[in-house]
Amino acid sequence: MVDPFETVVHADPAVIAGLDHWRTLPIKQQPQWPDSTAVAAASAELATMPPLVFAGEVDMLRDRLARAARGDAFLLQGGDCAETFAGATADQIRNRVKTILQMAVVLTYGASMPVIKMGRMAGQFAKPRSSDTETRGDVTLPAYRGDIVNGYDFTPESREADPARLVKGYHTSASTLNLIRAFTQGGFADLRMVHSWNKGFASNPANQRYEGLASEIDRAIRFMEAAGADFDELKRVEFYSSHEGLLMDYERPMTRIDSRTGTPYNTSAHFLWIGERTRDLDGAHVDFFRRIRNPIGIKLGPSTTPETMERLIDVLDPDREPGRITFITRMGSGKIRDALPPLLDAIKSFDATPLWVTDPMHGNGLTTPTGYKTRRFDDVVDEVKGFFEAHRDAGTHPGGIHVELTGDDVTECLGGSEMIDEATLATRYESLCDPRLNHMQSLELSFLVAEELSKAPRR
Repeated sequence: MVDPFETVVHADPAVIAGLDHWRTLPIKQQPQWPDSTAVAAASAELATMPPLVFAGEVDMLRDRLARAARGDAFLLQGGDCAETFAGATADQIRNRVKTILQMAVVLTYGASMPVIKMGRMAGQFAKPRSSDTETRGDVTLPAYRGDIVNGYDFTPESREADPARLVKGYHTSASTLNLIRAFTQGGFADLRMVHSWNKGFASNPANQRYEGLASEIDRAIRFMEAAGADFDELKRVEFYSSHEGLLMDYERPMTRIDSRTGTPYNTSAHFLWIGERTRDLDGAHVDFFRRIRNPIGIKLGPSTTPETMERLIDVLDPDREPGRITFITRMGSGKIRDALPPLLDAIKSFDATPLWVTDPMHGNGLTTPTGYKTRRFDDVVDEVKGFFEAHRDAGTHPGGIHVELTGDDVTECLGGSEMIDEATLATRYESLCDPRLNHMQSLELSFLVAEELSKAPRR
């Protein structure tokens, strides 16, 4: 038997050369490292580290996503806008996992469909920025690009890109994944524990609604156990990691050659996505990610044309393999009903089966007069509804949702049952980048998605 943890010592030189071809191409959203020697040393150290995920897990996820693309499953992807090293505590990781598990139960029970659980976790440390610099008063410093690059504090020392953070990002991801695996494989995620997932969260209407659903699940499980059903499989769940594949000094050294097939896998996460700012067809990111075996996400904004979409498919999914690419649409609530239908109509003639996922967060940002970046929960909900409406009209499958969320009771997005207003934002605004749905808003959204999903025709 081939050892799945072994790597090929003598990999095909052409494969290795291909993995480094991105270095010859235009590249965006990379930090200005002050010391190239230190960056090279950090990347070399990362290349010696054990993989964070394994090829077999990646293959399993690709199969699961193919099922969702066919209309037989649904993807739930959620987590922080930008993870921080300080936020990688046991309590915060547990609360994010619990929130995703609760949302998945709502979706599974409400829509009678398998739900693929994926976190924006264990690697979501790098962030693209609209500007390389930030100015406050008379002082201009490098922009904060995430904890894996520099610090958030507005000082020259903090904002200088530090290659040592690349290695710290790896170790923080490893400890996060270790805890996630313990939670999801060690009994914590047992479906018979649905009530315990609510413990520690504040009482609110969304949690009360969840408790009612959990009681229904309890009764169903007790009935089936009494009838002799074996629920051993309920003790554990599959949980996958994902992040934006942005920082090439991290992603390249984390890419390894699988011993079974001689194929490159990015072992920093099961699933990577390419953002709107870095999906240039002649750019470094698209070239690199087309060469790895992982399933790849691609963000599509409202200006995306069918021609651009087809060219992305040709480059990233030339074999038209279900589960290979996921289109993550982030149109904005006011644009999705006009921008998405032409893409759904066009895909029918491209001989491709992408997974369609909505990101209802990134197209709905605003800044309050007091300077807080936020989103209206009603806009998030409206974009989700527009996503489902467009797919129902086109006869295509609305295959997933991609949200920035936290398991904590923060006040970062306006509205929801708590009626968070502009004055309330300041009470618990903790995000260093974009605003996230709190635990209650996340649960509210999951009930809405379950209702919409139950209306979708089955194939």
